[in-house]
Amino acid sequence: MSQLANQLAAAEREEVSLGIRQLLAAPLITERGKPDAFDLIRRRGEPIRQWFDYYCGWPLTIEPRLGYARLAKVRVADDPRRPLRRLRSGKAPFDRRRYVLLCVTAAELLATPVTTIGLLAKRVVQATAADEAITTLDTASREERRALVDVLRLLEHYGVLDAVDGSTEAFVESAEAKVLYQIDGTLVLRLLSAPIGPSRLEVPLDEVALRFEELLAAVSRERRYGVSSAHSDRPGQSEVQRNLWLRHSVFRRLVDDPVLYFDDLSDAERAYLASPTGRQLLRRAAEQGGFVLEERAEGVLLVDVESVATDSRFPDDAGNAKVAALLLLETLTGPVTVEQLRIQAGELLSRFPRWAEGYRGPDGAERLAADAIEVLMAFGLAQLSSGIARPLPAAARYTVREARTADSEGASG
Repeated sequence: MSQLANQLAAAEREEVSLGIRQLLAAPLITERGKPDAFDLIRRRGEPIRQWFDYYCGWPLTIEPRLGYARLAKVRVADDPRRPLRRLRSGKAPFDRRRYVLLCVTAAELLATPVTTIGLLAKRVVQATAADEAITTLDTASREERRALVDVLRLLEHYGVLDAVDGSTEAFVESAEAKVLYQIDGTLVLRLLSAPIGPSRLEVPLDEVALRFEELLAAVSRERRYGVSSAHSDRPGQSEVQRNLWLRHSVFRRLVDDPVLYFDDLSDAERAYLASPTGRQLLRRAAEQGGFVLEERAEGVLLVDVESVATDSRFPDDAGNAKVAALLLLETLTGPVTVEQLRIQAGELLSRFPRWAEGYRGPDGAERLAADAIEVLMAFGLAQLSSGIARPLPAAARYTVREARTADSEGASG
């Protein structure tokens, strides 16, 4: 009986860790979109909820009857390397126009539980025309229709929209396309995870760009810490609130970023992580989440050997830019200019004439180098400043020399 109890406890730990990593990769999971993942999170909801609340301070909402689980990840982070992406083969990032249409469309979806693509487009046209700060949607333009379709397909992916009749993509070809949608208004409201609604900030339109960082901190303010979550040392903040913020701020970055560098932390955050309590919690969080903790002099990272906790992998041969990034990383042993990387990208294209067809052309090498640098920056492996690319410490994990060292260490152990 004791052996059975141990097996059941081990199975529960494995499921809890899997649920944690699934939510880190996809903070919104629906029963219709991912039935197995949703069922696991529903069954192991309480320990998963406790893990996120204790280590990150992120609330997890599980609605079994409505069929969704939503992890509200809150961070004051202006990171352009993590855009929404179009659900097309190229995975191009959302541009400003698509973000605007996403916000307007989401607002209009609250009006009715059922609509057609034509009626919805008409409402978006009216809403954009009524706001002088927004360019009116022109459904006569194919490019505008494509932008709206990218938004609608994303909302379908989230489970907000369900095309019960017709195909959303047909609207790109014709504004007369017939598509019938069912709308999940509850999920519409769950899309925004900011503690403070942006509409509550009364800011003149012409000041938004100038005060963006201030406004981002304002909508992300969490009262449990006593002050703006962008600061941890302010008069009036109790010791309990300060320690709570330090724990949550460190672990939010640890689970949300590819690598956590000590140089990117404040003095208080570094001291917390280096304390006996911080070290103990770091190891416990990694174990409970199913991660392998990798510690180096420059920082720490959580390695998911099953690659569940991420929506993007590296190394990965699924994209030409990632392949180029890995190949260029071998030569990125120190600071190099973007022009040098462009030359090396051109050499790769010449060496493999049947590879990376999308980068063939006069500016192909330049685009390939730029995209590869973006990949390296997104994974915390390089930084770019004033036209100079520099490798970061975590890049050593992917070099031939480091791999040989790791192999020899493993053999000797």
